[in-house]
Amino acid sequence: MLNKLRHLLTNRYTLILLAFALWMAFFDQNNMMRQLKLSKELDVARQQEQFFENEITNDSLAVFQLQNDLKVVEKFGRENYNMKKDDETIFLIVRDTVKKQTDIQK
Repeated sequence: MLNKLRHLLTNRYTLILLAFALWMAFFDQNNMMRQLKLSKELDVARQQEQFFENEITNDSLAVFQLQNDLKVVEKFGRENYNMKKDDETIFLIVRDTVKKQTDIQK
């Protein structure tokens, strides 16, 4: 058994194959570490692609609704541009998010 192993390790083809495998695994431009890193980056890119495809679908639906439904257009104008009808009054409630100096000292 030991002789077979010694013969296998001293065989020049085995040594060349082992050297080639080590070179490809660690020293080559496309080594295993780089391939693993690129594989992870590809997974992240695919997830981002799926996310953006979903966003495009949602935005396309919103654009379609804005182009075809007057109630949606009215709601959008009211919420984003503070538009109102002639007989309405709008009250904006702004919450103070900055703490006053007296509140900080307490």
